[in-house]
Amino acid sequence: MTETEETKEKEEIETTEEWTLADLIALTDEVQEAEIKFRGKLFKFHFCELVEKEEPKFTPLPDTATEDQKMAYYTEIGGKRVWKMLDKANEKDPKGNCLSKPEWELLPTTLRYQIANEIMGTTEEVKENFTL
Repeated sequence: MTETEETKEKEEIETTEEWTLADLIALTDEVQEAEIKFRGKLFKFHFCELVEKEEPKFTPLPDTATEDQKMAYYTEIGGKRVWKMLDKANEKDPKGNCLSKPEWELLPTTLRYQIANEIMGTTEEVKENFTL
């Protein structure tokens, strides 16, 4: 690690705030707004964090599942979870940046993946994995 990288890492640690339990719990009730850049234009949407009982329910995969079956299973779980987060925000703030289920299903897949990555907090991880 270079000296510049070490300094940057120290600054991030020093400026990192700590979550309170009240703030974390409030996230499951507050509508959060986000925007992403897609093909040179901004796309705005909103979502809401879920609590355990709101998570989509699935039956476990059998131990004999193939890699393709596992990938399809996790893709389905992720897609349903993201939609549930979008839909919860729609219910709480119907005048906000809503997406209806039919609209969500018609969006380009690449945009849906970007939205999902933003909601799940994996945007930076994706950038790191695909940066040359």
